Amino acid sequence: MPSFEKSPADLVARFEAVAPRFAGAQRRQMFGYPCLFVHGNLVTGLHEGSWMVRLPDDERRELLALPGAGPFEPMPGRPMKGYAVLPAAVVADDAQLEAWLRRAIAYGGSLPPKG
Repeated sequence: MPSFEKSPADLVARFEAVAPRFAGAQRRQMFGYPCLFVHGNLVTGLHEGSWMVRLPDDERRELLALPGAGPFEPMPGRPMKGYAVLPAAVVADDAQLEAWLRRAIAYGGSLPPKG
């Protein structure tokens, strides 16, 4: 497994401040990064210096149209299907961040539960 950089402390603190707002999501670590899961499905989390979300195709296309957004590639050239990286401007703005996280959590709730 490749070695990944730790997420910056300020990004982790931002995640920790926001995560409790979503009572329906379970907080877990994945590969050492804080993440939120709904019914066992990963819906959002940190990876290195990025904050990623899982969205349905139409909403992911909407996100990817924003400046600074991009596909989530935990390893270069290997994008994770269904996931995108939030732009820094969204992460810094409470209202925008909460809106995108609510979308990700709603989508996770629509997926079949994982054992």
